[in-house]
Amino acid sequence: MNYKTIFRSLKNRDMQKRLLAVFGIIVIYRFLAHIPVPLAEPSKLKDVIDSVVNSSNFGGFLNLISGGALASFSIVLVGLTPFITASVITQLLTKAIPRLEELHKDGESGRRKINQWTRIITVPLAILQSIAFIYILQQTVLASNSTSLGATTLTEWIVAVTAMSAGSIMLMWLGELVTEQGIGNGISIMIFAGIISQLPTTLASLISSLFNTSNGSLHVFNWFTLPMNPLVTYVTLGILAFSLIILYILVKINEAQRVITINYAKRVQGNTNYGGVKSILPVKLIAAGVIPVIFAVAFLSLPAFLGQVLKATGNTHWAALANNLVTWFQAPQAGAFTGATWQSFIYPVSYFLLVIIFTYFYTGIVFNSNEIAENLQKQGGFIEGVRPGLQTEKYLNQTVNRLIFFGAIVLGLVAVTPFIADYLLYNVAGISGTNLSIGGTGLLIVVAVALETIRQVNSRALMVTYDDYK
Repeated sequence: MNYKTIFRSLKNRDMQKRLLAVFGIIVIYRFLAHIPVPLAEPSKLKDVIDSVVNSSNFGGFLNLISGGALASFSIVLVGLTPFITASVITQLLTKAIPRLEELHKDGESGRRKINQWTRIITVPLAILQSIAFIYILQQTVLASNSTSLGATTLTEWIVAVTAMSAGSIMLMWLGELVTEQGIGNGISIMIFAGIISQLPTTLASLISSLFNTSNGSLHVFNWFTLPMNPLVTYVTLGILAFSLIILYILVKINEAQRVITINYAKRVQGNTNYGGVKSILPVKLIAAGVIPVIFAVAFLSLPAFLGQVLKATGNTHWAALANNLVTWFQAPQAGAFTGATWQSFIYPVSYFLLVIIFTYFYTGIVFNSNEIAENLQKQGGFIEGVRPGLQTEKYLNQTVNRLIFFGAIVLGLVAVTPFIADYLLYNVAGISGTNLSIGGTGLLIVVAVALETIRQVNSRALMVTYDDYK
């Protein structure tokens, strides 16, 4: 990564406009995250939602991914989940339906049509999820509160659902605007911004606990005393060391790649020689980037969300199923691993398997070995010892599959490592409430998105400073 080139590119007018546009879009997103749904008196509604977020690990997890929108019951509460779900649906259909696959291969025009269908599918999904959120809030949160919404009118329902659906669609549009600036995946950056926005609150809570000396102060080698909580200090240092190790591993697996040498045959046209040179085809260990983690998180939130909806209906026939879905498919707290019941491991195991599945799935979309083999053959390129065409395609598939197998397992292990740490801290050290499962997922997304964004910015910087090297 050439940071000198990036700093030099900041003098370029086009680069400045792109970066300012992205920062402006992020500011708009954070502003929208604090606009409440017009459903009840905002201050009372926020107090009730805060109590739910603080009492539920699932609520805290949704609040993290939504960038605090759940705590404010914001119009962007639904977030990008409908668009992510619609993207998975269209990509699966593209692989399953030959006509859609041909359309995808048609180039930019075909991909634009598929993207348009993705946006269309997003709208009904956003409406359905908005209705479900409001219904859960009405039935399970506010039913026993003085601000009960039992008498909510049809007009209020329509206004609230419209506001939340519009907020989700606006987030999708803002994400696409970020992507168009050419410095990163807009959807990933929006999720990244939401997670980062929670850092000041987390740091404030940590500092408050760190300097709470009600249970004693920290004695350093019996030489002097610091006004710090000893237990919280040791836990904080342990988490910091753990985070640095995970950060190092994440950077390594994100930057790791297999370099394939491409040879170009020498040919003569008139008095000009073409080819006869070598190039490289870098194949990343995890070509899908952070997308498998985002997809896995989005899909794992759906069963618990469905359980909340069924629970809110009050139907006794669905009560057992609703409770099981809510219990099984939420990020377990450290105490949930006590006794090692099989229910405690449903979420971590599902998370691990989904990360692996989505890594294979999304890599198959972003790395098309058939298309690469065809392009190499047309350009007179070949891999040494491998025949052009079908044999090149098979070679690329074998190489990518080996890389994906190792990369997906490593990514899955990194994703579930915080659960293992929670278990060890609770059962070995007797420390609970660390909530590393949420922090680990956030760190995983933040690091991967940051690396990819820096890479995109570096590519854009090389483009705008190309004339400086002439």
